[in-house]
Amino acid sequence: MPEPIDRILRLPAVLDATGLSRSTLYRKINQGTFPKQIAISARCAGWRQSSVNAWLMNPIHYTCSEDS
Repeated sequence: MPEPIDRILRLPAVLDATGLSRSTLYRKINQGTFPKQIAISARCAGWRQSSVNAWLMNPIHYTCSEDS
């Protein structure tokens, strides 16, 4: 059985899925309580859908590992 594709979500989709404001999202990234974005190109970044889903499963106790 093939593994599901891990999509890259852009900022509006992440904000919509999480219900967070932009400033709260970036504050949580800096605190290590939300997954860091990944570079898509020189001026474009996004989040792995699997990482956002992991945060959604347990937003209060989520901690970001350095290898993600």
